Amino acid sequence: MENIEKLIASFSEAEVRIFSFGQFKIEHKEFEIPDQWGRDKAMQLFQFFIISRNRHALHKEQIIERLWEENGTDQDFKVALHGINKALEPNKEARAKAKFVVRQGAAYKLNMEYIWLDSEKMEDFIAIGNKNVKSNKEIAIVAYQAAVDLYKGSFLPNRIFEDWTTTERERLQILALDAFLNLAEVLLEEQPSESLRLSEAALNIDNAWEEAYRIQMVAHMINGNRVQAIRAYQRCKEVLEKEFSLEPLPATNQLYRSLLS
Repeated sequence: MENIEKLIASFSEAEVRIFSFGQFKIEHKEFEIPDQWGRDKAMQLFQFFIISRNRHALHKEQIIERLWEENGTDQDFKVALHGINKALEPNKEARAKAKFVVRQGAAYKLNMEYIWLDSEKMEDFIAIGNKNVKSNKEIAIVAYQAAVDLYKGSFLPNRIFEDWTTTERERLQILALDAFLNLAEVLLEEQPSESLRLSEAALNIDNAWEEAYRIQMVAHMINGNRVQAIRAYQRCKEVLEKEFSLEPLPATNQLYRSLLS
Protein backbone atom coordinates (compact mmCIF):
# COMPACT_ATOMS: atom_id res chain seq x y z
CA MET A 1 0.00 0.00 0.00
CA GLU A 2 3.02 2.28 0.37
CA ASN A 3 3.09 3.35 -3.29
CA ILE A 4 -0.64 4.08 -3.22
CA GLU A 5 -0.25 6.20 -0.09
CA LYS A 6 2.55 8.18 -1.75
CA LEU A 7 0.38 8.84 -4.79
CA ILE A 8 -2.48 10.01 -2.60
CA ALA A 9 -0.14 12.26 -0.58
CA SER A 10 1.27 13.80 -3.76
CA PHE A 11 -1.98 15.74 -4.20
CA SER A 12 -1.54 17.82 -1.06
CA GLU A 13 2.23 18.14 -1.57
CA ALA A 14 2.11 19.52 -5.12
CA GLU A 15 2.34 23.28 -5.66
CA VAL A 16 0.13 23.14 -8.74
CA ARG A 17 -2.76 20.74 -9.38
CA ILE A 18 -4.24 20.23 -12.82
CA PHE A 19 -7.68 18.72 -13.43
CA SER A 20 -8.15 17.64 -17.04
CA PHE A 21 -11.03 15.14 -16.89
CA GLY A 22 -14.54 16.49 -17.49
CA GLN A 23 -13.26 20.06 -17.10
CA PHE A 24 -10.03 22.00 -17.18
CA LYS A 25 -8.96 23.65 -13.97
CA ILE A 26 -5.69 24.66 -12.33
CA GLU A 27 -5.18 25.11 -8.60
CA HIS A 28 -2.18 26.59 -6.82
CA LYS A 29 -1.36 25.54 -3.28
CA GLU A 30 -0.92 29.10 -2.04
CA PHE A 31 -3.31 31.28 -4.05
CA GLU A 32 -6.39 31.05 -6.24
CA ILE A 33 -6.09 30.86 -10.00
CA PRO A 34 -9.24 32.05 -11.81
CA ASP A 35 -10.93 29.59 -14.19
CA GLN A 36 -10.33 32.06 -17.02
CA TRP A 37 -6.75 32.98 -16.15
CA GLY A 38 -5.57 34.39 -19.46
CA ARG A 39 -6.01 34.55 -23.19
CA ASP A 40 -7.14 31.37 -24.87
CA LYS A 41 -3.78 30.92 -26.61
CA ALA A 42 -2.08 30.83 -23.19
CA MET A 43 -4.44 28.10 -22.05
CA GLN A 44 -3.93 26.22 -25.33
CA LEU A 45 -0.16 26.38 -24.93
CA PHE A 46 -0.32 25.13 -21.35
CA GLN A 47 -2.60 22.25 -22.36
CA PHE A 48 -0.19 21.41 -25.18
CA PHE A 49 2.63 21.29 -22.62
CA ILE A 50 0.54 18.85 -20.58
CA ILE A 51 0.06 16.50 -23.52
CA SER A 52 3.74 16.65 -24.54
CA ARG A 53 5.14 16.53 -20.99
CA ASN A 54 6.88 13.16 -21.43
CA ARG A 55 8.71 14.13 -24.63
CA HIS A 56 11.98 15.98 -24.92
CA ALA A 57 11.64 19.74 -24.82
CA LEU A 58 10.15 20.96 -28.10
CA HIS A 59 11.49 23.86 -30.14
CA LYS A 60 9.32 26.95 -30.14
CA GLU A 61 8.74 26.67 -33.89
CA GLN A 62 7.61 23.05 -33.54
CA ILE A 63 5.12 24.04 -30.88
CA ILE A 64 3.70 26.90 -32.93
CA GLU A 65 3.35 24.68 -36.01
CA ARG A 66 1.65 21.80 -34.16
CA LEU A 67 -0.58 23.98 -32.04
CA TRP A 68 -1.66 26.84 -34.30
CA GLU A 69 -0.45 25.76 -37.76
CA GLU A 70 -0.41 28.74 -40.16
CA ASN A 71 -2.31 30.97 -37.72
CA GLY A 72 0.44 31.13 -35.09
CA THR A 73 3.32 33.56 -34.80
CA ASP A 74 6.38 33.98 -32.63
CA GLN A 75 4.61 36.85 -30.90
CA ASP A 76 1.63 34.61 -30.13
CA PHE A 77 3.97 32.16 -28.42
CA LYS A 78 5.68 34.87 -26.36
CA VAL A 79 2.37 36.35 -25.20
CA ALA A 80 0.94 32.91 -24.39
CA LEU A 81 4.03 31.87 -22.43
CA HIS A 82 3.96 35.15 -20.52
CA GLY A 83 0.31 34.45 -19.67
CA ILE A 84 1.19 31.04 -18.25
CA ASN A 85 4.04 32.38 -16.13
CA LYS A 86 1.92 35.27 -14.88
CA ALA A 87 -0.88 32.92 -13.81
CA LEU A 88 1.38 30.38 -12.04
CA GLU A 89 4.07 32.75 -10.75
CA PRO A 90 2.51 36.22 -10.40
CA ASN A 91 5.38 37.43 -8.19
CA LYS A 92 8.21 36.19 -10.43
CA GLU A 93 10.77 38.85 -11.29
CA ALA A 94 10.99 39.80 -14.97
CA ARG A 95 14.29 38.05 -15.77
CA ALA A 96 14.03 35.20 -13.27
CA LYS A 97 13.77 31.62 -14.58
CA ALA A 98 10.26 30.23 -14.73
CA LYS A 99 9.58 27.36 -12.35
CA PHE A 100 6.86 25.44 -14.14
CA VAL A 101 7.79 25.84 -17.81
CA VAL A 102 11.44 24.93 -18.36
CA ARG A 103 13.36 26.62 -21.17
CA GLN A 104 16.29 24.86 -22.82
CA GLY A 105 17.61 27.29 -25.40
CA ALA A 106 14.70 27.75 -27.82
CA ALA A 107 12.97 24.57 -26.57
CA TYR A 108 10.36 24.32 -23.81
CA LYS A 109 8.63 21.71 -21.68
CA LEU A 110 6.59 21.44 -18.50
CA ASN A 111 8.41 20.83 -15.20
CA MET A 112 6.35 18.07 -13.58
CA GLU A 113 8.38 18.09 -10.36
CA TYR A 114 6.00 20.59 -8.79
CA ILE A 115 2.81 19.57 -10.61
CA TRP A 116 0.04 17.07 -9.82
CA LEU A 117 -1.92 15.98 -12.91
CA ASP A 118 -5.05 13.85 -12.61
CA SER A 119 -4.49 11.93 -15.87
CA GLU A 120 -0.90 11.09 -14.91
CA LYS A 121 -1.95 9.87 -11.45
CA MET A 122 -4.74 7.79 -12.98
CA GLU A 123 -2.12 6.01 -15.08
CA ASP A 124 0.05 5.46 -11.99
CA PHE A 125 -2.84 3.91 -10.06
CA ILE A 126 -3.75 1.67 -13.01
CA ALA A 127 -0.13 0.47 -13.23
CA ILE A 128 -0.21 -0.51 -9.55
CA GLY A 129 -3.53 -2.29 -10.06
CA ASN A 130 -2.25 -4.21 -13.08
CA LYS A 131 0.91 -5.22 -11.21
CA ASN A 132 -1.04 -6.58 -8.24
CA VAL A 133 -4.26 -7.89 -9.79
CA LYS A 134 -3.13 -11.52 -9.66
CA SER A 135 -0.88 -11.44 -6.60
CA ASN A 136 -2.59 -9.00 -4.21
CA LYS A 137 -6.27 -8.48 -4.84
CA GLU A 138 -6.70 -5.98 -1.99
CA ILE A 139 -4.06 -3.59 -3.36
CA ALA A 140 -5.42 -3.98 -6.89
CA ILE A 141 -8.92 -3.01 -5.77
CA VAL A 142 -7.70 0.09 -3.93
CA ALA A 143 -5.56 1.15 -6.90
CA TYR A 144 -8.24 0.61 -9.53
CA GLN A 145 -10.80 2.41 -7.37
CA ALA A 146 -8.48 5.40 -7.04
CA ALA A 147 -8.02 5.46 -10.81
CA VAL A 148 -11.76 5.26 -11.44
CA ASP A 149 -12.40 8.08 -8.96
CA LEU A 150 -10.07 10.39 -10.89
CA TYR A 151 -11.83 9.91 -14.22
CA LYS A 152 -14.56 12.58 -14.29
CA GLY A 153 -15.19 12.62 -18.03
CA SER A 154 -13.50 13.33 -21.34
CA PHE A 155 -9.93 14.64 -21.32
CA LEU A 156 -9.73 18.40 -22.01
CA PRO A 157 -13.38 18.66 -23.05
CA ASN A 158 -12.92 22.31 -24.08
CA ARG A 159 -10.52 21.08 -26.81
CA ILE A 160 -12.56 18.16 -28.07
CA PHE A 161 -12.46 19.41 -31.67
CA GLU A 162 -8.72 20.18 -31.67
CA ASP A 163 -6.67 17.63 -33.61
CA TRP A 164 -3.66 17.92 -31.29
CA THR A 165 -5.70 16.57 -28.36
CA THR A 166 -7.36 13.59 -30.08
CA THR A 167 -4.68 10.92 -29.66
CA GLU A 168 -4.17 11.62 -25.97
CA ARG A 169 -7.92 11.78 -25.32
CA GLU A 170 -8.51 8.40 -26.96
CA ARG A 171 -5.54 6.83 -25.17
CA LEU A 172 -6.75 8.00 -21.77
CA GLN A 173 -10.31 6.91 -22.49
CA ILE A 174 -9.14 3.36 -23.23
CA LEU A 175 -7.09 3.34 -20.01
CA ALA A 176 -10.12 4.55 -18.05
CA LEU A 177 -12.34 1.86 -19.59
CA ASP A 178 -9.79 -0.78 -18.65
CA ALA A 179 -9.71 0.54 -15.07
CA PHE A 180 -13.50 0.41 -14.74
CA LEU A 181 -13.69 -3.11 -16.16
CA ASN A 182 -10.64 -4.48 -14.36
CA LEU A 183 -12.17 -3.34 -11.09
CA ALA A 184 -15.55 -4.76 -12.11
CA GLU A 185 -13.95 -8.12 -12.89
CA VAL A 186 -12.01 -8.26 -9.60
CA LEU A 187 -15.23 -7.56 -7.66
CA LEU A 188 -17.45 -9.78 -9.81
CA GLU A 189 -17.87 -12.82 -7.56
CA GLU A 190 -18.14 -11.00 -4.23
CA GLN A 191 -19.88 -7.78 -5.34
CA PRO A 192 -21.75 -8.48 -8.60
CA SER A 193 -24.02 -5.46 -8.16
CA GLU A 194 -21.00 -3.15 -7.93
CA SER A 195 -19.60 -4.83 -11.04
CA LEU A 196 -22.87 -4.01 -12.79
CA ARG A 197 -22.54 -0.36 -11.78
CA LEU A 198 -18.93 -0.15 -12.94
CA SER A 199 -19.62 -1.86 -16.26
CA GLU A 200 -22.57 0.48 -16.87
CA ALA A 201 -20.27 3.43 -16.15
CA ALA A 202 -17.90 2.05 -18.78
CA LEU A 203 -20.75 1.78 -21.27
CA ASN A 204 -21.63 5.40 -20.60
CA ILE A 205 -18.12 6.20 -21.84
CA ASP A 206 -18.32 3.83 -24.83
CA ASN A 207 -21.58 1.93 -25.39
CA ALA A 208 -19.90 -0.49 -27.81
CA TRP A 209 -17.29 -1.75 -25.33
CA GLU A 210 -18.15 -5.43 -25.56
CA GLU A 211 -16.27 -6.61 -22.49
CA ALA A 212 -18.63 -4.54 -20.32
CA TYR A 213 -21.64 -6.47 -21.62
CA ARG A 214 -19.97 -9.80 -20.84
CA ILE A 215 -19.31 -8.67 -17.28
CA GLN A 216 -22.95 -7.63 -16.98
CA MET A 217 -24.13 -10.99 -18.27
CA VAL A 218 -22.05 -12.85 -15.67
CA ALA A 219 -22.99 -10.43 -12.86
CA HIS A 220 -26.70 -10.89 -13.55
CA MET A 221 -26.28 -14.66 -13.50
CA ILE A 222 -24.46 -14.48 -10.15
CA ASN A 223 -27.39 -12.44 -8.87
CA GLY A 224 -29.71 -15.15 -10.16
CA ASN A 225 -31.27 -12.97 -12.83
CA ARG A 226 -31.06 -14.97 -16.06
CA VAL A 227 -33.55 -12.71 -17.88
CA GLN A 228 -31.41 -9.60 -17.32
CA ALA A 229 -28.32 -11.52 -18.41
CA ILE A 230 -30.02 -12.35 -21.72
CA ARG A 231 -31.14 -8.73 -22.09
CA ALA A 232 -27.53 -7.57 -21.61
CA TYR A 233 -26.54 -9.77 -24.55
CA GLN A 234 -29.41 -8.50 -26.68
CA ARG A 235 -28.47 -4.91 -25.90
CA CYS A 236 -24.87 -5.64 -26.89
CA LYS A 237 -25.99 -7.22 -30.15
CA GLU A 238 -28.27 -4.29 -31.01
CA VAL A 239 -25.60 -1.65 -30.28
CA LEU A 240 -22.93 -3.40 -32.34
CA GLU A 241 -25.32 -3.86 -35.25
CA LYS A 242 -26.48 -0.25 -35.14
CA GLU A 243 -23.05 1.35 -34.64
CA PHE A 244 -20.80 -0.87 -36.76
CA SER A 245 -22.93 -3.51 -38.53
CA LEU A 246 -21.01 -6.14 -36.56
CA GLU A 247 -21.89 -9.31 -34.67
CA PRO A 248 -20.70 -9.89 -31.09
CA LEU A 249 -17.32 -11.58 -30.67
CA PRO A 250 -17.15 -15.41 -30.34
CA ALA A 251 -16.45 -15.07 -26.60
CA THR A 252 -19.68 -13.09 -26.14
CA ASN A 253 -21.73 -15.51 -28.21
CA GLN A 254 -20.29 -18.47 -26.35
CA LEU A 255 -21.22 -16.89 -23.02
CA TYR A 256 -24.73 -16.26 -24.32
CA ARG A 257 -25.11 -19.92 -25.38
CA SER A 258 -24.02 -20.99 -21.92
CA LEU A 259 -26.78 -18.80 -20.45
CA LEU A 260 -29.38 -20.48 -22.62
CA SER A 261 -28.22 -23.92 -21.57
